[in-house]
Amino acid sequence: MTDSSRSRELFALAQELMPGGVSSPVRACHAVGIDPPVIAYGQGARVVDVDGKAYIDYVCAYGPLILGHAHPDVASVIAAAAERGTAFGATSELEIELARLICEAIPSVEMVRFVSSGTEATMSAIRLARGFTGRDKVIKFEGGYHGHVDGLLAQAGSGQATLSLPDSLGVPASFAAETLLAPYNDSVAVAALFGHHEGAIAAVIVEPIAGNMGVVPSAAGFLESLREITACHGALLIFDEVITGFRLHYGGAQTLLGIEPDLTCLGKIIGGGLPVGAYGGRREIMEMVAPLGPVYQAGTLSGNPLAMAAGIVTLGKLRDPEVHQRLEISSVHLEDGLRRAAQEAEVPVRINRAGSLLTMFFTGHPVTDFASAKRSDTDRYAAYFREMSNRGVFLAPSQFEAIFVSAALTNDDIAATIEAVTNSLQAIR
Repeated sequence: MTDSSRSRELFALAQELMPGGVSSPVRACHAVGIDPPVIAYGQGARVVDVDGKAYIDYVCAYGPLILGHAHPDVASVIAAAAERGTAFGATSELEIELARLICEAIPSVEMVRFVSSGTEATMSAIRLARGFTGRDKVIKFEGGYHGHVDGLLAQAGSGQATLSLPDSLGVPASFAAETLLAPYNDSVAVAALFGHHEGAIAAVIVEPIAGNMGVVPSAAGFLESLREITACHGALLIFDEVITGFRLHYGGAQTLLGIEPDLTCLGKIIGGGLPVGAYGGRREIMEMVAPLGPVYQAGTLSGNPLAMAAGIVTLGKLRDPEVHQRLEISSVHLEDGLRRAAQEAEVPVRINRAGSLLTMFFTGHPVTDFASAKRSDTDRYAAYFREMSNRGVFLAPSQFEAIFVSAALTNDDIAATIEAVTNSLQAIR
């Protein structure tokens, strides 16, 4: 991504100390053929690397920085919380307040349990669903990434798709056998699985708007059919809103779409950029969780006071409907600019957008599921990524990730981005 010697030197050192030089695989930029920048800091809508090069940021730490980097109110409350202690191993008032805000915002969540990551949230929700139903099998969708849980890595999108890893070594076949796969947006396939495994399916886990095969909105009636099928067969419906929760709407995608799942997984935004996750749902289900019930889950740093403080401030900002209105306007302008630039360059693309999430797929065909997403020209995306990076725009180094629009973006930032897109597409046509 950069020719600067400082970034090269530091990344070379990183590769000696960490696998691939990174703490998460997709950051390594292998799929786009370059070394990543080493970031020094972020401010507002930009990140700056160790050599002082600034980038307009559409990664936003893969979603949580909806207010932008180092928002003054978030930064100040984190500093104030740190002065009062960084961890207690006990319940704090901040934890109770963030739990209250989440339960008030999402009608389907009557009780919530905090964890430290989205992966912990989905893992724990699935264990709870199995404990509540007394069943073992779970349905997930091809291209749906729900964290690096053993049983959910089959046909996961996002980083696995980027690295061309359909499954993960180290996952016992017996674990994978409990996961059933269906194409996203295919309720007929889901019904067939329930018919074939009658009485054995504990839950269906789904992103209400997919974000880990690139952005793929749910088709009309798809989520409603999942709600009906699971209720009919005594299984639970789990919404993975780690990405969409509070980004598309204050009460999550489920509130926007008017569908109530049994359990909801959250992360990203509810910690204001700090490590956090949560799962919650109906009281009768959540009361199965220890210490009230027999489903065990624990975490030493869960409910961390710094993350709770940052989350309270972030949700307080997002409660103002004008914030989401501004995000929508910015996203519409960006989408329109991307489409016009592609048309002028005569580069075939499909742009999927849901609120402040969007993906430009390098394909001329509609993208409605993982199979159609994988028909995208990933080599062309890699070339586009390099051109955009050279022009100071920070994108995810994968065709199968989202562009995240933040409230910190200005009209000038969007105009500069569209100019960079226009020039980059012309360069790779």
